[in-house]
Amino acid sequence: MSTETAQDDLRGYRGISREVLARDGIRVWSEVRAKTKQGQFEGLVLPRSETADELHIVLKLDSGYNIGLAADQIESLEEVGRREAQYKIPEKKFPYSAGKPRVKLFGTGGTIASRLDYRTGAVIPAFSPGELYGSVPELADICNLETEKLYGIFSENMGPEQWIGVAQACAAEIEKGIDGIVIGHGTDTMHHTAAALSFMLQNPPVPIVMVGSQRSSDRPSSDATLNLIHATYTAARSDIAEIVVCMFGPTSDDYGLLHRGTRVRKMHSSYRSTFRTIGDRPLATVEREKITILNPGYHQRCPRGESNLALNAAFDDRVSLVYYYPGMKPDVIESLVDNGYRGIVFAGTGLGHVNRAVYPAIEKAREAGVASYMTVQTIWGYTQMYVYETGREIMGLGVEPIANMLPEVAYVKLGWALGQTDDLGEIKKIMQTPINGDITEREPPDGYLVYQGGLPEIEEFMRRVHR
Repeated sequence: MSTETAQDDLRGYRGISREVLARDGIRVWSEVRAKTKQGQFEGLVLPRSETADELHIVLKLDSGYNIGLAADQIESLEEVGRREAQYKIPEKKFPYSAGKPRVKLFGTGGTIASRLDYRTGAVIPAFSPGELYGSVPELADICNLETEKLYGIFSENMGPEQWIGVAQACAAEIEKGIDGIVIGHGTDTMHHTAAALSFMLQNPPVPIVMVGSQRSSDRPSSDATLNLIHATYTAARSDIAEIVVCMFGPTSDDYGLLHRGTRVRKMHSSYRSTFRTIGDRPLATVEREKITILNPGYHQRCPRGESNLALNAAFDDRVSLVYYYPGMKPDVIESLVDNGYRGIVFAGTGLGHVNRAVYPAIEKAREAGVASYMTVQTIWGYTQMYVYETGREIMGLGVEPIANMLPEVAYVKLGWALGQTDDLGEIKKIMQTPINGDITEREPPDGYLVYQGGLPEIEEFMRRVHR
């Protein structure tokens, strides 16, 4: 075996894991029977990324799940076959049909309709209409699909520059007469982008649906396909002409939920049902080709040619979100003022509080013309700064309450407001005027429950617990 071939056959492995593979003559893509001190396992040896540790050998089991075997626990490896993965997704010509809605899918990154390249550990998107049709043929029953890659980045790298780019791209497609838009996005910061688009694209005439997946498409439990079907159906057929997030509702594959872009938050690091509407009800459920409205107060789709879309893609990134914690010192806030920040959103404790130690820094921010606003880090509930002396003192220092706006939404809205004006009075008017549901008059009485109001899980829970 040549050195080059050996390197390729053991790619990604080094140290003790490489020694164990070489000892038993095992290559990447070998189907093996592994005897270990913990028992016997059978599976396909997968390549590892360059940044992976050297202590484990990774097998893909017949179930589709991957496991890591500690190399120092492996007694022997026996090759029983070979099955090298194919990296090319079958591409089929997308069958365009007269009369079906036109949907534009923008890609920004994430794992929607993607494949995992085990050589690098990177997720490679299946993105052309033909690739998507090869992966999710149900899309052809829903619409005529067009695709465009705007970005190919992890969601943590999405920010104001990309928000503006996505908003402008959506507006351009609406101008061309598209019937609906889907935006593929990584889940970690999807709610930030949803909020930004909700302010930058007001009164859209068609649905603009953000979608992602919690688990990559190579896993049996992947939510990518069903989320994409639900999002595309919503964009093509729904009457909800807002920026919404479409993801799993329960942990099962029963239905998806449509969340308003200003009231949604990622609430779990790994659950497929990670997105929840906070302080309101979700707009609807979607079950493949059925949409059930839960919250009827939404902006409706406009007849073709009657759009009154307002594009305002502005943002000043000299704004910060500060989560208060006990013992916070004033230099945290002073450093923002000294570095030229123009806006601060506080996520305060309780009804909207911070300690007195930071009062001088807040006053310094007011004297420097910094726009300061208060939200609550409890996520649920309203700022009520008139109730306690602390809240009244903080308002006296120039910090304005903003009802039940979510902290991340407030951060995005303040940057958007500062991108339009320097006038603190005008900024206050923008911040305290409800836009697309970012502030609500009241919260639903059943909304704080884990599974949200009007859904089968909660009705069953109430029947069993409250007899």
